[in-house]
Amino acid sequence: MPDQANTPQRHSVIVNLLFNIIVPTLILTKLSGDAYLGPRYSIVIALAFPLSFGIYDFMKSRRANAFAILGFISVLLTGGISLLELDAEYIAIKEASIPAIIGIATLVSLYTPYPLIKTFLFNDEVIYTEKISSALQEHNNASMFDAALRNATYLVAFSFFLSATLNYILAKVLLVSPPGTAEYSAELGKMTGLSFPVIALPCTLVMLGALFYLVKQIEKLTALSFDDIFRIH
Repeated sequence: MPDQANTPQRHSVIVNLLFNIIVPTLILTKLSGDAYLGPRYSIVIALAFPLSFGIYDFMKSRRANAFAILGFISVLLTGGISLLELDAEYIAIKEASIPAIIGIATLVSLYTPYPLIKTFLFNDEVIYTEKISSALQEHNNASMFDAALRNATYLVAFSFFLSATLNYILAKVLLVSPPGTAEYSAELGKMTGLSFPVIALPCTLVMLGALFYLVKQIEKLTALSFDDIFRIH
């Protein structure tokens, strides 16, 4: 109970979708005309929602990580590129670069003492890592588990590279109007709205596949059950 009391509560998926996708999409697609907010103000106000939400979440939880920082930078870049009316190619490159950077960092982390796979999948928030480590030592399968973690890392990195590719294609296909126009703002909103079904869902499926693979390997190498692996409350 004390541990739960000290753990910062996370926002629900609905709240995240509302502030990061739904509201910005509606503003850009419905209010970017000159009769309403106009192209510039619609972009500023739409991007203010995920930006403000990210700042509020940090102030509340007092926790930040490299991925949250990258997301923060991504929002600022989108706003800057749009308001400066730069070519849409820059948006496409930006959209692809963020997940690509995370994918590369995931692979590079394999050669450091802090592999990112442990942040994504094998962490104490959802898995009994100490119990699993003890069982691996008991069965002399620690080295085999390291190999399984490496394979899972490749799958996770692939999900980010897939996201980068889909991000770039989506931006190139949708952003066809001149920057600074109401049409461009609406296209930006459509791109934001489609980012979840077109990009997030396929990449989430790959990530879940990596988790499923890792859990099966843990069960095989430790003889632990599902309930022994996951922190189920």
